[in-house]
Parts: sequence; structure tokens; C-alpha cells
Amino acid sequence: MPTTRLATTTWSGSLAEGKGSVEMKSSGIGTFDVSWPSRAEQPNGLTSPEELIAAAHSSCFSMALSAALSKAGTPPTTLETSAEVELTPGTGITGIALTVVGTVEGISAEDFVAAAEGAKAGCPVSQALAGTTITLQASLA
Repeated sequence: MPTTRLATTTWSGSLAEGKGSVEMKSSGIGTFDVSWPSRAEQPNGLTSPEELIAAAHSSCFSMALSAALSKAGTPPTTLETSAEVELTPGTGITGIALTVVGTVEGISAEDFVAAAEGAKAGCPVSQALAGTTITLQASLA
């Protein structure tokens, strides 16, 4: 059965001078302020759509990789994943760099990289962002 998640945003004013807030409705974890300067220049304590995409991508990828490693009989002890989402104003999201370092018993570095590449391809967030260049660096701790 499909699941859905809900977030809502309220925005006031123009793009450059306006501001908004995004509320994580499904989880109830909170409301986070957003603005164009925090998105295109410096965060200054605010979030951005790109940071939220980075959070979604790093967590989705980690789950996909954990599932693949577990299915192969080598469940991870830990996976540390980061996702850097690059925004070029006027162009859009121009790249995503995934980096993962895993602690996994009984797997070679080559097999870990292969599993990570498979997780990158199979992760639903990666698939949703398929029009964007996604790079991957994967290594064992």
C-alpha cells in the first residue's frame, strides 16, 4: 500500500525580499524558515529546498544500501552518508554528490562500491532526481 508524506510552505513577499516557512506535517518535527538569500547565498540558520533534498537523498540512499548489503548477507554496522546538492541560480539544481563511508564486516572494497552504485541507481530519491548529475564516492572505514 502506498504511503504519502506532507509538508506545506507559506511564503510572503517577492522572491528576493520575501520569506517563508516549511512545516513538516507528517512527522510533526517542526517548522523551518526559508528565504532566497539563505538559499542562494549563506544559510544564516535557515534551511533551503536543496538542503531538504540532501536530507531526503542521503537517508534514502542509506536505506537502499543497507537493504542491498543485508540481502547479500553483509549487513552494515554503520553507514555515514552525505549528499551535497548544488544550486546554480538561474539554472537550477546542477549536481548532487553522494559520499558514503561504511563499516561492513565480510565485504571487499570493490563489492561495497558495487553495492553503493546499485543503491544509487535503485534509491527512489535518486530515481526522482534522474535528470540531475549524481556522483558517488563510496569507501569502507
